[in-house]
Amino acid sequence: MVDRIRTSMSAIVITGNMNVGKTTLFSRISSNDSKHITIPGNSVLLHTAIIKGTELSAIDAPGVFSIFSSNEDEKTARNILIPGTTGYHVKGIILVMDAKTIKRSLTTAIQLSEYEIPMIFAINMIDEASSLGIEIEIAKLKDIFGVDIFPTNLRESIGVKKILTAIPNIKKPKKLIEYPEWIEKSLNHFDTLLNDNELSSRITGILFLTGDTEIERYILEKYGAGMLSRLKNITEQYRKEDTTSSGILLTNIYHRKAEQLTEQIQTIETPSKSPFMARLGDWCSKPVTGIPIALFVVAIMYLFIGSFGATYLVDIINEKFFKGFLIPFITKLIAPLPSDFLKDMIINPDFGILPTGVFLALGLVLPVLFCFYLIFGALEDSGYLSRLSILLDKVFRKMGLNGKGVIPLVMGFSCVTMAILTTRVLDTKKEKNIATFLLLLGMPCAPLLAVMFIILGKMPVSASLTVFGLIFTQIVVAGMLANKILPGSRSPLLMVIPTMRIPKASYLLKNAILKTYFFMKEAVPVFVAASFAVFLFERMGGLDALERIAAPVIKGFMGLPEKSVQVFIKTIIRRESGATEIEHLHGIYDNVQLVVNLLVMTFLSPCMNATIVLFKERGTKTASAIIVIVMFYAVMMGSLVNYTCRFLGVTFM
Repeated sequence: MVDRIRTSMSAIVITGNMNVGKTTLFSRISSNDSKHITIPGNSVLLHTAIIKGTELSAIDAPGVFSIFSSNEDEKTARNILIPGTTGYHVKGIILVMDAKTIKRSLTTAIQLSEYEIPMIFAINMIDEASSLGIEIEIAKLKDIFGVDIFPTNLRESIGVKKILTAIPNIKKPKKLIEYPEWIEKSLNHFDTLLNDNELSSRITGILFLTGDTEIERYILEKYGAGMLSRLKNITEQYRKEDTTSSGILLTNIYHRKAEQLTEQIQTIETPSKSPFMARLGDWCSKPVTGIPIALFVVAIMYLFIGSFGATYLVDIINEKFFKGFLIPFITKLIAPLPSDFLKDMIINPDFGILPTGVFLALGLVLPVLFCFYLIFGALEDSGYLSRLSILLDKVFRKMGLNGKGVIPLVMGFSCVTMAILTTRVLDTKKEKNIATFLLLLGMPCAPLLAVMFIILGKMPVSASLTVFGLIFTQIVVAGMLANKILPGSRSPLLMVIPTMRIPKASYLLKNAILKTYFFMKEAVPVFVAASFAVFLFERMGGLDALERIAAPVIKGFMGLPEKSVQVFIKTIIRRESGATEIEHLHGIYDNVQLVVNLLVMTFLSPCMNATIVLFKERGTKTASAIIVIVMFYAVMMGSLVNYTCRFLGVTFM
């Protein structure tokens, strides 16, 4: 238990409604060295870590809808802000808001403003709101509250840097609420008697009016029993003037104000009333018509991402620009360097930082990733993904999920790390564990898909059918087995179905550019670090030693070249880095080996980022079990495919 004293440790509390992205923001702005704290009177664990580039701590608060709730999580979120409760001095609040349900978030914002603690608003999922025709006037909202407000897409780290920049100059929100006269008189007494320089006497009075026990304990410990008794007498006097429950009355006041603000700052585009789009929406969710439509969508995705992105764009950027011009130019540029070691580190075609780190990332991953974000955004903005959830609900039930399970699984094609975080949309622990297991077992992320399309595009269609057929088959089978083995139940499918509409081209383009930019901004340094690490490892003889140790498994069981070790090392560091490495080394493989290697990379242990998130989200025991099972399965599946193809004489030629 923490003594109720002011401490020199300062913190920023990250709060908001449930499932708005609070923990995602916490992981984005803070160090990986997090710890747990508790507060007196409840068992809720809070995560805290140092904010990057500062000496401040971040506290990841539970979801909160009302400061008057008796729910333990919401009480914890409320009590964090009372001085001395956690052992931290709360210097500010970052309120994460859901752009799709802005009224609900504004209600919370108005309540928290009464604490008179400096605030920053992060309006998250702004892209999803836009796809529903919802637009938020950020500038007007900023003027109303008087604090910094940033639109964000926290899954892609969009807006995070601006939030970090704004923290040193965080501002107090404006006073927005005028209470009934009897409440104002009561609050004036609190202001006169307490003169509190740690906690707003205004919020103290508001919580006291509703009978909050934690605020009463705060007053007792700071001001004594006499002051507590005096305030209770004053409050009882004023309560007699209104028989309505104070909590209900205050909640109604906040809701009405939030409604007024919502009308001022939110506009909703009138849904399309096209009869054809309405019929198309119905067809997409019915099995007879929905399955052919889904197959057609998959075919379009394959052609656009595989043929256009992975072939045409990659040839232009990678082959003609990087290999045809930039690499020869840089080779001549560094030729005068006296050190062969330094020259090899920069431009060596097998292990150099530029060829295997920067150029492969920008020449291979970037163009295909951009195409993926374009078409994925179109499916999301059109309203098709929610209908796909309905269509697949019956299939997902057999895997212990409901139709909402399609959201994290489809998100896995973008980024497995972020997809693990989106498992929070699922309602039960069993559903979250199954979805996470399937994501790590066999969900190729977008950069890995990019390279898969490039490699498979040069091979017969049978190779693509084998790879993707095995991936999707084992997802269904593994899900069904997990459903049988894991305890717990599945929740029913309840979700909002947006109007089916034609996507906005400008929105899709802008969104794809932003997501690609932020992904590459984060990924390229990892590519470079991974390439440099493998370069040093190889120069010290590490790869040769590891190849000899792993030879019985890699060469003997899976039938792969010994150099596949470096592919798998980079895959574990970051999947897309390993994917680009196999493209770099593909000349030493035959087609069967390429198929086996692509499958093993898909089934192998997740990248470092996904592993960190996995342990945070699922806990040490569950995360460790998943990783062990997945790695063992990857080796077994790779070996099985190798022996089967060799035995049947399949060559994919």
